[in-house]
Amino acid sequence: MVKMKATKRSLDVSYAIRDILLPARELEKNGAEIIKLHIGDPNKFDFETPKHVRDALCRAVEVNDNGYAESEGYVELRQAILEKEKQKNNVDVGIENCVITNGVTEAIQTISAAVVEPGDEVLMPGPGYPAYIEFTKFFGGKPVTYRADESNGWQPDIDDMRKKITPKTKYITVINPNNPTGALYSDKVLKEITDLAGEHDLFIISDEIYDLMTFDGVHHSPAALSKDVPIIMFNGFSKVDLLPGWRLGYTVFRDPQGKLDEIKEGMMRQLRLRISANNPCQMAVIEALKGPKDHLEAMNNKLRARRDYAVKRINSIPGLSTASPKGAFYMFPKIESKHWSNDQDFVLDILNNCHVLLVPGHGFDEVYGKMHFRAVFLPPVETLARAFDSIEDYMNKVA
Repeated sequence: MVKMKATKRSLDVSYAIRDILLPARELEKNGAEIIKLHIGDPNKFDFETPKHVRDALCRAVEVNDNGYAESEGYVELRQAILEKEKQKNNVDVGIENCVITNGVTEAIQTISAAVVEPGDEVLMPGPGYPAYIEFTKFFGGKPVTYRADESNGWQPDIDDMRKKITPKTKYITVINPNNPTGALYSDKVLKEITDLAGEHDLFIISDEIYDLMTFDGVHHSPAALSKDVPIIMFNGFSKVDLLPGWRLGYTVFRDPQGKLDEIKEGMMRQLRLRISANNPCQMAVIEALKGPKDHLEAMNNKLRARRDYAVKRINSIPGLSTASPKGAFYMFPKIESKHWSNDQDFVLDILNNCHVLLVPGHGFDEVYGKMHFRAVFLPPVETLARAFDSIEDYMNKVA
């Protein structure tokens, strides 16, 4: 029998956040109960989609024709998004500069496809969200990670970023608040990044999916700090609005001189090819934008308390240390123990011996992520306590 071959580009794709689930499933088959701190899905824990948004989806299914939406997205939703961006970030653009995607992931994929040619380079944070690395490689480009300074709350190192800009650099990626570190970038750093982009005639992709999920400080978009640099803003409804399963994101082009017109057209041709994002969900999510936001304060207060507990516990475990995240719901602790030579072995060891599922840090960057791991602090304190008790007991024995 001759086996059919897959392409190298497809087999080279990795996504540590989901890949690490495979060995956990094997343990579950044998009856193990795994505490899953690997995935950024609030709805898997004690966070609930606001009822008025759920009710809006039920109404939308009844009144919508349940056919295809426009490829650009539902007009009323795009208008509501632009109202939000104008109010929050002082970004005032026409509706043709806003499109709806199947989550932010589709936005990353389609922009990468529209920009990256073989040999091109893309600057992105190290550590950073794996999709930026993987889609850049998928289209033949080279992901170039700039250093984030762990000793300074994982703020981007502007000098390192400057050194890594070459004639092949296409754009700079900013993820703020950051996944996986939970860093919230200062206005000073954001302004320096926009100045750097302007100096080298680059555009910025600004991933702002956690924009209203902050604990120490307020999120600011680079689009609010610079008026001339072209910026593509990515955002969506999975995190702040507790709608991860709806798979709705959006892209806003803030491009006063029209430098990104061809890239926008390249993206739109792909979006027309995939037809449309979920139509009833688009109608319903307008309620998330325009309706009450009562859940926000309670959600952030809950996350802040869990953040404080998780940071205290990690820093009390021999062989581990962590900076305190200021946004999102991730922490990125450092593995200081010499018992393990790499983060993959550490994570698998913790999984097999403690039944706690973490994500190896090298999945977020081979250089700046190594000997770290990502964990969420989404679960209740009681669940976090069980996880950290188990890890601490085990590390006291071996590390």
